[in-house]
Amino acid sequence: MKKKQKYYVVWFGNPAGIFDSWKDCQLSIKDVSGAQYKSFSTFEEAKKAFRNEYKDYIGINTKNKKISKEELIKIGEPNLYTISVDAASSGNPGIMEYRGVDTQTHQQLFHQGPFQKGTNNVGEFLALVHGLAFLKQKNSDRKIYSDSKIAIAWVKRKKCNTKLKETSKNKKIFDLILRAENWLENNTYKTVIIKWETKAWGEIPADFGRK
Repeated sequence: MKKKQKYYVVWFGNPAGIFDSWKDCQLSIKDVSGAQYKSFSTFEEAKKAFRNEYKDYIGINTKNKKISKEELIKIGEPNLYTISVDAASSGNPGIMEYRGVDTQTHQQLFHQGPFQKGTNNVGEFLALVHGLAFLKQKNSDRKIYSDSKIAIAWVKRKKCNTKLKETSKNKKIFDLILRAENWLENNTYKTVIIKWETKAWGEIPADFGRK
């Protein structure tokens, strides 16, 4: 099935502009601290967005999914004094990476990978634990967003309940899983973990834009 065409607006990048492929968008935001970008379904929407400011689109769902006014009121707006984490995997298993960003500015705070023979769920789990450790180290009172119910559940259980099989190719991933589980067992934290409401706010700010 052919993927739907998407357009990527880069408000702050090198260079800024509108791109019709994720690859070109990536080149624009690579090594740019605090890069500002978002995907849109049509070129017209992208042009309109580019004429406006990035802050106008933080937390806005650009996929045109219908959601009732009552649901929107109930969900509310995202808390921007937070960090957001996400993972991406090209295949299942496949090449996996994860990262954490400032929810408001999209500035990348940490990034790991790519790793061979990983899964998205494992990446989401590692990203969340990394985020918790990051905030504790910084003595930060920020909350943390994840769009993965599975990862949030695994973190609460202090166990990465993956069915992924360990091989020589993904040993590094399993080393990270063990380290993450050990951190959860031996550390306490006050950080509040919040489920990112994708249907109301669009993709989580840490999203890799591959969907």
